[in-house]
Amino acid sequence: MTGQSLMNVNGAIRINVGGFKRRLLSNILSRFPETRLARLLRCESKESILELCDDYDDAEKEFYFDRNPALFPYVLNFYNTGRLHVMGELCVFSFSQEIEYWGINEFFIDSCCSNTYHCRKMEPDGEEWEDKSEEGSTTSSFDEILEFYNDAAKFDKQPLGSVRRKIWLMLDNPGYSVLSRIISLFSILVVLGSIATMCMNSMSEFALLDSEGLLQEDPCFETVEHFGIGWFTFELVARFVVAPDLLHFFENPLNVIDLISILPFYLTLLINLVAESSPALANLGRVAQVLRLMRIIRILKLARHSTGLRSLGATLKNSYKEVGLLLLYLAVGVSFFSVMAYTIEKEENDGLTTIPACWWWATVSMTTVGYGDVVPVSIAGKLTASACILAGILVVVLPITLIFNKFSLFYKRQKQLEIAIRSCDFDEGIKEAPSVNLRNYYAHKVKSLMASLSNMSRSSPSEHSLNESLQ
Repeated sequence: MTGQSLMNVNGAIRINVGGFKRRLLSNILSRFPETRLARLLRCESKESILELCDDYDDAEKEFYFDRNPALFPYVLNFYNTGRLHVMGELCVFSFSQEIEYWGINEFFIDSCCSNTYHCRKMEPDGEEWEDKSEEGSTTSSFDEILEFYNDAAKFDKQPLGSVRRKIWLMLDNPGYSVLSRIISLFSILVVLGSIATMCMNSMSEFALLDSEGLLQEDPCFETVEHFGIGWFTFELVARFVVAPDLLHFFENPLNVIDLISILPFYLTLLINLVAESSPALANLGRVAQVLRLMRIIRILKLARHSTGLRSLGATLKNSYKEVGLLLLYLAVGVSFFSVMAYTIEKEENDGLTTIPACWWWATVSMTTVGYGDVVPVSIAGKLTASACILAGILVVVLPITLIFNKFSLFYKRQKQLEIAIRSCDFDEGIKEAPSVNLRNYYAHKVKSLMASLSNMSRSSPSEHSLNESLQ
């Protein structure tokens, strides 16, 4: 029995879900190869079929599933549109179990239902879902998943595509396999070792002097530095060679960080060679010293191996309005309290005799750092300082809540993307990448835009979209 014999002549299969009968086209099911119905298409024996369904009628070529027929229309709507919708009256626990049975991941839930679904899922009476909250996404990540599949599909048309795809997944996705975890751990150790040697090299206890009393590089530290540079260069070159799209390789910020982390070393070598060959350019040695300090940028390479750092970067990138608001509040407060402190303390305090000096004091006070290098001495000055500190606490706290909520959102989405990527299996290539109906996708984008402009809460989709999937 082959997969083709399970279908009708027109390439469709018949299913019966608790008395709910439908005929589904194989080309629609194959768009989502990891789902249960799509896996039926690849079955070659009755035993393998019965592992995926409850019964099978060989004469009628019909598959039987003992599942809730009231929830199956949502599954049909998913195959037709590529998105999941959740009606408000549904039990999220039953719905989650149902889509898990059919092999549909939660990240396919459309943005109009995602927030409501996950909020209901994490309510206090649903305690068993709290342990799984990190596995859910509070926002739609379909664009990222689609981009990942598109990149993976590009290897099928390239020489040694399957081998390059395995190397690409291993290098770009820490945690994808045991070998990728080992490489990720080794890379982290090299980064930390490189930073540690740079710090130790600045300590007088590890300083080495030559015959002329000038500082020189410790041979051990130099060996560690050269080994680290060799490993970082190998990583970057390997990722560039196996990248699915070389032209857009450096559009990824992580790849730019990898390049910047090794550039100071090679630029230092070039400057030293030029300075030695031309005494007139001896001042370039100072530039080389500055470039050596730029090695600290390597610490950003840990973002490739840390979900939290990537989420932090995405949060800062998408929170420029909140960060700008925070800086604006601080600027207004610093300007106001610095002038007040100058007016009150200029005759009694030598540290607050100019407004720019008061800026420093107000900035330290509003951010609650409190160095104590400059303090007011008069009663009015101390009251002003108290007001400055209290205002600083309020100013800093107000936008922080918005930024934290965004960080939580990006962190959960990043965790969900990692889980989705790790569950992908490309051993047999990609016959067809997951696709989406462009009309529905465009309608979804327009709907999201209108919702944000009108500042209205997103509501569940109407029954009309479900009825269309049943016709």
